[in-house]
Amino acid sequence: MWFRTGMTERFSPGQVVVRRELLDNRPWITYPVRVVEDGEDLLALYLAQGTPMTFGSGPFSWGPHPWQAVADTWQSPGVLQLQRPGDLYAVWVFWNDDRSRHDWYVNFQRPFRRTTLGIDTLDLELDIRVPGDGGAYRWKDVDHFESRAAAGGFAEGEADRVREAARELTLALDRGEAWWDPAWSRWHPDTAWTVPERVPEALTESARPVEAGRS
Repeated sequence: MWFRTGMTERFSPGQVVVRRELLDNRPWITYPVRVVEDGEDLLALYLAQGTPMTFGSGPFSWGPHPWQAVADTWQSPGVLQLQRPGDLYAVWVFWNDDRSRHDWYVNFQRPFRRTTLGIDTLDLELDIRVPGDGGAYRWKDVDHFESRAAAGGFAEGEADRVREAARELTLALDRGEAWWDPAWSRWHPDTAWTVPERVPEALTESARPVEAGRS
């Protein structure tokens, strides 16, 4: 079975787990990812090219997930997702087709929570692209984020917490102090890893939170 069913707190390298984005307390988008590293300070996951996406059915307060209109599989080359416990963002490593160029993509999201199948989070609209060649970072989707905030689309105080996290991160970037290890840009997936199977819609509803401290 490729999905996780136990209640252990840590994942194993190479394990396939389920990443869900919850909106209105329901799965909005769900897909499988491979575990690269799971430690006290960092969870690294790999989203392979061609990975199938499962979209939630029924109405959502934000409407259908925007990727649903594009494709039901991940179209870009595989990406690495680096996230620290408690952070309001993950850092995605994007490569071009031949891996000769990479970018760091800061995806603001709810702090990930472990579940019996993997992790839960929710994309919070705002993004920052940090060129791998050392160029200036660029904001993305600021208007979408502020429109969502003005419409009351986030939890109470959430937009302000995102703004503060973004401010702290950009100050660090201005000082040349990105926390992530640049060696991740040279990481390669195990050649034995295959593209995981689609997560069945019924399974997306079955994940339950893992209590902190369980092992």
